[in-house]
Amino acid sequence: MDPEVSAVRLTVWEAVHILSSSEDGGRIFCTLGSLKRYLGETENSALPEEQEEFARIHFSTFLRCLVGKLSPDWLELLPDGQMEELWASFFLEGPADQAFLVLMESIEGAASPSFRLMKMARLLARFLSVGRMAAVMEGQCRQQAGPAFPLLQETLLTKVVGLPDLLGNRLQRENLATFFPQNYFPLLGEEVLRVLQVVVDSLRGGLDCSVSFLSQVLGKACVHGRQKEVLGVLVPRLTVLTQGSCLWQRVCWCLVERVPDWAMEAVLKGFVEAAPGPEVLSRLLGNLVTKSKKAQFVMTRKLLFLQYSCTMPMLQSLLGYLAMDSQRRSLLMQALKELLETWGSSSAIRHVPLVQQCYVSKAILICLAHLGEAELRDNQDELLASLMEGVKSRLDSSLPPVRRLGMIVAEVASARIHPEGPPLKFQYEEDELTREMLALAMPQPTADSPSEAGPSFAPVSGETPDRETVDRSGPQVGPEGSDSELDSDDEFVPYDMSVDREQRSSKAPSYVRGCLEALTGSEDWERWEAALRALEGLIFRSPAATQEVSVELAKVLLHLEEKTAVAGFEGLRQRTLVAVTVTDPARVAEYLTAQFYALNYSLRQRMDILDVLTLAAQELSRPGRLGKAPQRGSPDPGSQPGGAVVPAWRAVVEERVRRKTRRFSKGSVGRAPAVGPNEFNSVAGYFFFPLLQHFDRPLVTFDLLGGDQLVLGRLAHTLGALMYLAVNTTVAVPMGKALLEFVWALRFHGDVYVRRGLLSAVSAVLLSVPAERLLADLLDELLEARSWLGDVAEKDPDEDCRLLAVKALLLLEKLRDKLLPLSSP
Repeated sequence: MDPEVSAVRLTVWEAVHILSSSEDGGRIFCTLGSLKRYLGETENSALPEEQEEFARIHFSTFLRCLVGKLSPDWLELLPDGQMEELWASFFLEGPADQAFLVLMESIEGAASPSFRLMKMARLLARFLSVGRMAAVMEGQCRQQAGPAFPLLQETLLTKVVGLPDLLGNRLQRENLATFFPQNYFPLLGEEVLRVLQVVVDSLRGGLDCSVSFLSQVLGKACVHGRQKEVLGVLVPRLTVLTQGSCLWQRVCWCLVERVPDWAMEAVLKGFVEAAPGPEVLSRLLGNLVTKSKKAQFVMTRKLLFLQYSCTMPMLQSLLGYLAMDSQRRSLLMQALKELLETWGSSSAIRHVPLVQQCYVSKAILICLAHLGEAELRDNQDELLASLMEGVKSRLDSSLPPVRRLGMIVAEVASARIHPEGPPLKFQYEEDELTREMLALAMPQPTADSPSEAGPSFAPVSGETPDRETVDRSGPQVGPEGSDSELDSDDEFVPYDMSVDREQRSSKAPSYVRGCLEALTGSEDWERWEAALRALEGLIFRSPAATQEVSVELAKVLLHLEEKTAVAGFEGLRQRTLVAVTVTDPARVAEYLTAQFYALNYSLRQRMDILDVLTLAAQELSRPGRLGKAPQRGSPDPGSQPGGAVVPAWRAVVEERVRRKTRRFSKGSVGRAPAVGPNEFNSVAGYFFFPLLQHFDRPLVTFDLLGGDQLVLGRLAHTLGALMYLAVNTTVAVPMGKALLEFVWALRFHGDVYVRRGLLSAVSAVLLSVPAERLLADLLDELLEARSWLGDVAEKDPDEDCRLLAVKALLLLEKLRDKLLPLSSP
């Protein structure tokens, strides 16, 4: 064994023994003084290897021994506070990271309230005031020859950032002002700056350093919501330090690049808020958005679309930062395209708060101000298409603020994107918001812009009247004292107009193709609504014409969105889609079942497909339906088939004849039940089998076996309904076999709604397939289903599931009584 190392160990053990047993103040003072030589602070300092061995192995143990001896009597063994000062010097002069951890450990473990707790808290405050926190972080930044200790770094990170919370919980009302968050985190920011200065000096001297720990401290502090306190100190100093030093810029870039992904959003939002402008932000962040996917998402998506709490200076700094460098300008153009797409979305206009719509509108104007003419010209077609679509949607809105946003953005954007075209001019009310948005639209020259900024394209505010619209046909108010004031109408009784109906100027189309054109391309919203209301009746009256465009009609109706406030819009759309499916069942059902598993459909649309298929199958299977399609729409009375409407007098005469006619025997009262072939028989396969093909194949946004359990349950109920409607058809047997296999694959599903659908499907098979065919073709499947039904009836936690299982078992028992007893499984 190395004699020097043995000497250090023996010295420490002897000192610990003396501290534990001796009450002699002089002896204790001499023992502690002899150990200080291992800290390198005395004239006769120990050898470097002895100091390293003491710090690495014995220092933490010795500090815990000092904490254990802390008491009022022990500190009074020497006069004038000499013992306390010597005791504290080991925490203030030894390895900072170990001293900090022992301090935090002793504070967390001390009884509250107690003398020891307050002494340790005051020592920790002194530890912070003399800059020892910088030493803690500096030790983690210097490259060590040995392996890294991630557990130690994680512990230090938690203690450093969580110190105010830990001390607040322990000290309660006795907490010191140093540990208040509003005081501690600015101090932490100053300590980070001191460490960064050490890092820069080391790099200049040729030594390697790492800022990863500082990045983690910065990230965790920002995640805790302390961006203003920390970055309020860091950003102003870094702004000055990076202005004339490339080395400081590189260190700052490394600082933000090494921030963990889980903290990137909080850090970047803090930098955007604290930076005084895009130039400073560009100097501090560099090309971070081109190196980090998370940073790119935050800067180009999160802060622009998913949040709208940024102030206008923050938004200008963010977008100006993207425009400051040629490598980032492509992201600015992409952001503009996505902003225009969101701004013009009819769904967003209806559901997004007006404050967020204003935020997106301002972001669009700032983007246009930073982009040059050449860049806009290269993307002119795409930008104009998005702009015109958005303007159309906004001008159709019934809310004046939404329309005004459309007018302002349309004027500015059209002039910037297509300056050679005719300018768009609107009349809208001018207020503070309007003036702010027009000021944002002023083109901003940038150093790296490929083209010089052009002249201002903002509309002249003096040319816009103070009214949104000018009604030339409205009544004009006469001058004061005119005869109009004398002709008062107050004494007249108002006419009752409560039963009046609005006269619509647009006539409903008379043909199916006319309705299709009105729904897809009409700019007249009254004609659009009239076409939607008339289409169902036209479909039943003109089945041949409907079959020519049936698939196209189904596609339009499936994607149709409510453009005006149409009463009962969803019901109208669904009934019309059912009518199209009933008129041309094979082709439309084939199209709808294919779209059920297609991409880019919402869950609502997929459930609409299932509802339409069920209702159409129900209509097709209705007895006596052949040749008697109901007139469901609201057709024009003059266009009804069969000539004139039956006059009312004929009904009166028939009623009188019926009452005065004597009958000697009465047969069955009412009409005979309708009879006829089941039209669903020939097309049931188009409705049923495609829905079973891909239920186990997840898509990017649609996973029936994953999170979309509601749609899976609806699918199970739909398949059961289609099975029941196919009763006594030739295709019932293969349908039943396929459905029982589907049920068997999902029999242990955890969702209650899905299990109910599966149990209902089993009952539908038992009711729809003839008993003889069940035993001949589906015996194995029924035996498996019987064992499962027994478990469900006894053990399922849902009462409805148990009831459905019992009903299915009763159907099986009736089947056994009717034919042959089933074998035991």
